[in-house]
Amino acid sequence: MNELNRLPEPDCLKKLMIVQSMLNTILCEEEWLRYHSFDPEWAKEVSMAKIDNGSGDHLFILFSNEGTIVKGFDHESPLSPHAQDEYAVLSGIYDQVPDSLLSLLDDEALEREDVTFCIWRENNDACWKKGEVNAVKDADDGSGFLLGTIYQTAEEFVKFADNYYELSLPLVIVERVYAGEPITMDMIQMLNPDCDAEKVYQELLFSSQTV
Repeated sequence: MNELNRLPEPDCLKKLMIVQSMLNTILCEEEWLRYHSFDPEWAKEVSMAKIDNGSGDHLFILFSNEGTIVKGFDHESPLSPHAQDEYAVLSGIYDQVPDSLLSLLDDEALEREDVTFCIWRENNDACWKKGEVNAVKDADDGSGFLLGTIYQTAEEFVKFADNYYELSLPLVIVERVYAGEPITMDMIQMLNPDCDAEKVYQELLFSSQTV
């Protein structure tokens, strides 16, 4: 389960998802087209991060007082419910997930049954855990690919933005955002000169997207 080593501590993961969401808000006016998003008040005492590549693959991350759960779906994976003779979540993916975390996926918007892997960590856990599907050996569940879309450095995000949004971002500004520096109107304009900087700034304030 080497892919679990790619996940930072929950608090660091949450900050990364907020940073990437803020940057996506600046780079993309249409909310439904954004690759990374974050809702600080998804449910009572629960925040939610989402990665959606627009090609049928997604990653949901729920942060709660009980811990953190990551649900991933790679539509091309042989572990997909859609790849089974009868549509079904494969045994093992959710079996060991604590009820306190699994219940966070009950909202229809989270598409609980569209899943190829699940990772979780309760607050008292020393490491991340992952559900294993024993019936399908060596099958790619998409976790390596999808966890790789959590860009942990400014350099990685700049490369992503160039490929996905076709925008060349000033690395020094992205580094300041990754460092937790409050975003200013000037920073917004330097990152995306074509956007309505005032509108974007107000959206960032209204959505409470702060590190």
